Amino acid sequence: MADWNAYYRNEDDDNEEKEEEQQDGEYKISGRDSTVFLVDASKEMFIKGEDGEPSNFDMTMQVVRTVYTTKIINNHKDLMALVFYGTEQSKNPRNSFKHVYVYHDLDEPGAKRVLELDSLRGEKGALLAAQTMGSGETSLGDALWCCANLYSDIKLRLAQKRLLIFTCRDQPHGDDTAKDRQARTKAGDLKETGVVIDLLHLTKAGGFDVSLFFRDIISQAENDDELGLQLQPCDKLEELQKRVWAKERKKRAITRFNLCLGEGLNVAVGLYSTMVTARKTAIRLYRETNQPVRSKTRTFHTQTGSLLLPSDIKKAQVFGKRQIVMECDEVTAIKKFEDPGLFLIGFKPMERLKVHHQIKPASFIYPEEDEVKGSSCLFSALMKKCKEKNVFALCRCTRRRNYSPRFVALVPQEEEVAEGKTQITPPGFNVIYLPYADDIRSLDPPRRPCATQMQVDKMKAIVTKLNFKYRCDAFENPVLQQHYRNLEALALDMMAPEDMEDLIMPKVDQIDRRLGILADEFREMVYPDGYNPESKPPAKRKPAATAGSAEKKPKVEVPEDELRAHVKNGTLSKLTVPVLKDACKQFGVRTTGTKKQELIEALISRLAS
Repeated sequence: MADWNAYYRNEDDDNEEKEEEQQDGEYKISGRDSTVFLVDASKEMFIKGEDGEPSNFDMTMQVVRTVYTTKIINNHKDLMALVFYGTEQSKNPRNSFKHVYVYHDLDEPGAKRVLELDSLRGEKGALLAAQTMGSGETSLGDALWCCANLYSDIKLRLAQKRLLIFTCRDQPHGDDTAKDRQARTKAGDLKETGVVIDLLHLTKAGGFDVSLFFRDIISQAENDDELGLQLQPCDKLEELQKRVWAKERKKRAITRFNLCLGEGLNVAVGLYSTMVTARKTAIRLYRETNQPVRSKTRTFHTQTGSLLLPSDIKKAQVFGKRQIVMECDEVTAIKKFEDPGLFLIGFKPMERLKVHHQIKPASFIYPEEDEVKGSSCLFSALMKKCKEKNVFALCRCTRRRNYSPRFVALVPQEEEVAEGKTQITPPGFNVIYLPYADDIRSLDPPRRPCATQMQVDKMKAIVTKLNFKYRCDAFENPVLQQHYRNLEALALDMMAPEDMEDLIMPKVDQIDRRLGILADEFREMVYPDGYNPESKPPAKRKPAATAGSAEKKPKVEVPEDELRAHVKNGTLSKLTVPVLKDACKQFGVRTTGTKKQELIEALISRLAS
């Protein structure tokens, strides 16, 4: 039974890793994500900030470009669109809306769109955009109507429909109440069709008041808690990028199940992956058409060659020198332990949870109010009490129907908000996967010389000097970043890829300044005199040749006259392959192969000429 458990557990771990890395099972079923950037093109957006800071329009274009390039790498199937309102020129699918300019239709982002965005950035691009776009009247209702037409023209299934409004005017229509009423009505129609409207308000002289107009425009269901947090407008590019990513980045649950707190007391939660390893993804293309290919696997009988159906395939396991044959349904029934869900076992003090208990990356659970009413309230109360009593909830977790159960620790996590009123960490429970008894091994480490107390104290001082606050999101993978920059340079016809700073390289000068003489003192205390860690190790001496060892044969060179005589008499085949190779090198004959016949033919053609 131990072999069976280990087999199933490893298989489940592999499946979980694939789910967390790809998460495309639900994506294929539900559809694609779509985002429309609705940008205010009024003259106020092109006013530069103090000390030469970029204008609101330039910051917005930089953020949109960043989203485009990131989507191309991560989710190239998602749909993006860029629409300007308040423009002098008009361009939309039906040309029925004045002062609305659809710069990009709702489609997959590509290199051409990135190049078109680059033409709107910088001083020349902003000047051109200000002359051609930022001088028309404003009708946000017409712009919202045009965005609704963009969504209606898409025949694909959409999982998420999001509309992001970038503006620095809290009253875009001034005192025109008719246009305000029209915009509110159209925003309501969009929200009824499932479009989530968010506001990215930018800096404005005198402050930006959301309550004057945009409170009735944005989606209240998503922003009830965020309205009070985002009263401050964005005035920095980094802050605007963080807000856009917080709204645009999809938050898909790996799975959804119930957290059972007792008999008949269930809380609907969604399980999320907080960290996924970034990897290079390769797509197989057909050589002639350069189109993606799909792989299809079929199973044939090894003796008859006939095609096997899924019902013809059986599974077997050797136990006690016997082969136990089972149907696929029987294997599925054996692997099923219980229905998916989290089942509360009890509570433990937080100090009982050790660092080495975390055997795999943690997950995160958040309540799903749409599944079970009242889940958010009960979930929040449970999290608050666990935080007050400094305990974690011990649960049994079954992620999928045929997955093996795991013991997990639910560690409460409170919400953290940055200075710009942007959420850094959401409230919820971190799911720590605990090991089984056979997952922990007792090792017998090799015996090493023990350090003295003085050496330990000196190393403690060095560690204290080099201590810093580590954040995983502050370091990027240099190999992946260089790969992405190379692809970007090829796609955008750039002369050279952008320079990349390798953040994982140690800062030697700063380390030397911090340590001072501590490193020299530690080296003198631990290592022998004259030790230099930067010196090269001595070269290994080659063993002396023994009497019985085979000596290297001398190089045999055949004169040209003798080779011509062999060619004339047809006796080149009597020469060995090494001799023929040396002859080819002697006369500058290039050969693609090492076969004897190929060498003979190459020499004959060379000497005959």
